[in-house]
Amino acid sequence: MVGRPDIVAWRPPVRGITEVFHARFTDHAYPMHTHDSWALLIVDDGMVKYDLDRHEHGTPRGTVTLLPPHVPHNGCAVTPQGFRKRVLYLDAAHLDGDLVGPAVDRPVLDDPVLRDRVHLLHACLVSPGEELEAESRLALVSERLGDHLRGRAGVRPAVHDPGIAHRLRDLLDERFVRGLTLREASDALHSHPAHLVRAFGREFGMAPHQYLTGRRVDLARRLLLEGVPPPAAATSAGFYDQSHLTRHFRRVLGTTPGHYARARPPGR
Repeated sequence: MVGRPDIVAWRPPVRGITEVFHARFTDHAYPMHTHDSWALLIVDDGMVKYDLDRHEHGTPRGTVTLLPPHVPHNGCAVTPQGFRKRVLYLDAAHLDGDLVGPAVDRPVLDDPVLRDRVHLLHACLVSPGEELEAESRLALVSERLGDHLRGRAGVRPAVHDPGIAHRLRDLLDERFVRGLTLREASDALHSHPAHLVRAFGREFGMAPHQYLTGRRVDLARRLLLEGVPPPAAATSAGFYDQSHLTRHFRRVLGTTPGHYARARPPGR
């Protein structure tokens, strides 16, 4: 009996990612095919084997697989239990074209740091309103992929650029309600996205998206104490909706916006 696949797919509002695809397969086998994008794959359960450019490869648990655009490949489960995978399809122009050859030769990357970064990127793509975090994580993932394929993977030295970090903070202060994409910041400051993320973290001890979220939570607190209902406070502070505010409010303050708004001294 053929098992019914469990599939979730969507296109996030993040530049560079054309599709997110989560699936569990038991019986399905992919025929030879190509993509017009990079396929960045992690397997959470089971194992996949595939042919790429007439060479057989596998996806051991804990590794990252990068399949280049326009190169034929197939895929199937190694065991009868099937496999569960998560895939990010990256725009063909997102990674340099000179990386196609190395990706064909070395599609499987055994790098726990990269694996964890890809996992965290998937985690923030599931929730709307986290576009700056997703862009920041994608920038670091892309940087590490490029390092691997160019044969210089390792620990990058800390970026010390306080000037660019403070200019990015100024931009975030100006735009924290309306929001700011990493691409917009990169264009405005004439700096590579990954450099911005690294410089900001080195200078302030947090990522740009953490700073922006903190500013929004502070504004939401003030609005709640002024009597603004949580749904209106959420959108006025720049959150996607009330659940988006609640998730971050609870993480920062340990309580919900509604409980916080009601926590007043007797008589007030």
